[in-house]
Amino acid sequence: MLIEYKEKTNTRRFASKLKKPAKIVDAPKHLRVILKKHAGRSGGKVTVRHQGGRHKRYYRVIDFKRGKLGVEGEIKAFEYDPNRSVNIALVQYADGDKRYILQPQGLKVGDKVVADKKAEVKVGNALQLKNIPIGTPLHNVELTPGMGGQLGRSAGTALVLQAKESGAAHLKLPSGEVRMVPLESMATVGALSNEDWKNINLGKAGRARRMGRRPSVRGTAQDPRSHPHGGGEARSGVGRKKPMTKYGRPAVGKTRNRTKWTNKYIVKRRKS
Repeated sequence: MLIEYKEKTNTRRFASKLKKPAKIVDAPKHLRVILKKHAGRSGGKVTVRHQGGRHKRYYRVIDFKRGKLGVEGEIKAFEYDPNRSVNIALVQYADGDKRYILQPQGLKVGDKVVADKKAEVKVGNALQLKNIPIGTPLHNVELTPGMGGQLGRSAGTALVLQAKESGAAHLKLPSGEVRMVPLESMATVGALSNEDWKNINLGKAGRARRMGRRPSVRGTAQDPRSHPHGGGEARSGVGRKKPMTKYGRPAVGKTRNRTKWTNKYIVKRRKS
């Protein structure tokens, strides 16, 4: 649920946030490890711009593989995860093991979930694509069987199973792209929660700095030695045929490598 601040100060006037789930106190310690800060630097040199100075953060170990096949688990609680846009759910399995999974929409505390090759098609269950009916919304889909979910892991995301042919499933991504994935790959049923995440307004620069986001300077405001867009008299704009990155590569339009080996798995390209 999206919460908007009252107009008390200029910085808070347009700010908003998401209501966080209740804090968990019985989560196993091995599922929370300290996340080391790199601040966008390697060997003292900036390798990733606009990163650094964030708050201390713990990484939650997520079970993207859903490896406990055939073992039923119960949803114990939901938790906020600072490392991703979607909330996570704590699952306790019948053998006492506890793991984190991504929280789909409609899942409640006390619900039962299971991962199996031929599990019931129900929200939170994980099963192979060949056993899922066409038109089902999915998330956490494997690109390679046994590798763990890589597609559809952001808040509000849902991939739609459109067809099955020649040993591959055709999945429509949120971008509009249609991609082929092996039918033996595992996928979890349902759309992910926190769909209002995209509507959050930070309100002030301080919130971005605590997340590790440093200020970004426009290329047109820099000098020509620092950026291809720089230079010129007064506000002269980009001054190039097409926008470029700081390193001179195209930044707008079709920037995907034409010879990339995964091109053969793309049935329909997204609209650029």
